[in-house]
Amino acid sequence: MTLTVSHLDLPTLFSSGQCFRMHPVENGAFLVLSGEQALRVTPLGGRRFRFSCAPSRWPYWQRYFDLETDYDALLSAIPPEETYLRQAAQACDGLRILRQEPFETLISFILSQRKSIPAIRGCVEALCQRFGRALPCGARGFPSPRRLARATEEELRACGLGYRAPYVLASARMVARGEVDLRACAQLDDPALLETLTTFPGVGVKVASCVMLFAYHRMAAAPVDVWIQKVIDEVYGGTSPFPRWGQVAGWYQQMLFYYRQHVLREKTPSVFSSDASLPQGRTTSA
Repeated sequence: MTLTVSHLDLPTLFSSGQCFRMHPVENGAFLVLSGEQALRVTPLGGRRFRFSCAPSRWPYWQRYFDLETDYDALLSAIPPEETYLRQAAQACDGLRILRQEPFETLISFILSQRKSIPAIRGCVEALCQRFGRALPCGARGFPSPRRLARATEEELRACGLGYRAPYVLASARMVARGEVDLRACAQLDDPALLETLTTFPGVGVKVASCVMLFAYHRMAAAPVDVWIQKVIDEVYGGTSPFPRWGQVAGWYQQMLFYYRQHVLREKTPSVFSSDASLPQGRTTSA
């Protein structure tokens, strides 16, 4: 299937820190893995992309890439006085909030603590290689809760999990035993979802907020890590701007995270002019 999609940039998503199973292949294409599903996405130029998967699986991937959300409207709604945020949005054209598998997202962000994005990818890949089922594309799927629940702590440590191994094992066993139904959690409101997720070992507010945002698409959830804290301190005088941003705080957080880590890096950020034009576009089928 070939589509014209605005606000979709594969390298930006790859580096965004919200997913860890996008693999660059030849000619700018990416192999995207989620659960036990695989998709090859090839950029064709002019915001056109070829999505290679079985037609029956397209609704899954349409949801995964959040193609039904109007990002034009979200961008145009950024208040003109939010000058730094507007500059971040201009630099992050193509950034979306993915809708990922809850269990995979939970385990991935338990692993993310005190690790770089490449290191997280390495741990996730090691789990898949050791415990995941082989897929037709040659990759391996993310292991199910029951499969991880049968692992030993030593086997998990061999995948580079370190002190996170008992957290992963206990969390997998909680899900496998039905103590927490991650699918049913989608029906919870934000406070109840946060409370439920923080019952998993090793899951605090930051990790739970990541799962809320990247698996359950709770756009009000805004995880605060070291990079976001830098933004809060450097740009907003130590006062978090997220409460005033309400139901889009999480998406704004992702733009700020990407901008601060990948664009500004170690530079001290400046507040730019509010007349910066924001990216525009739309999604159409071809």
